Amino acid sequence: MHSLSIPTWIVHVSSVIEWIAAIWFVWRYGEVSGDRSWYWLAYGMLPALISAMCACTWHLFDNAESWQWLVTIQALTTVIGNITLCIGAWKIWQSSITT
Repeated sequence: MHSLSIPTWIVHVSSVIEWIAAIWFVWRYGEVSGDRSWYWLAYGMLPALISAMCACTWHLFDNAESWQWLVTIQALTTVIGNITLCIGAWKIWQSSITT
């Protein structure tokens, strides 16, 4: 845990917690509004959450070489997350022009 300072850890962990809350709020908005296209965005946010968890886990183990594979998983889930977020946003846009 020496690889990051306490304030940096606070930012990392709070960002993960905020992202979980954001997923929940997006999902709830879909429920309250009755617009199921928002669920696509909530699902699309999950790979980015996995990416953030990979980063935190790697830092937790002091960026050890044996955990280097997490960096690859983080990069992959970031790319996948960008694509799924784009799809989620497109679904919301598509829903808005059809109603």
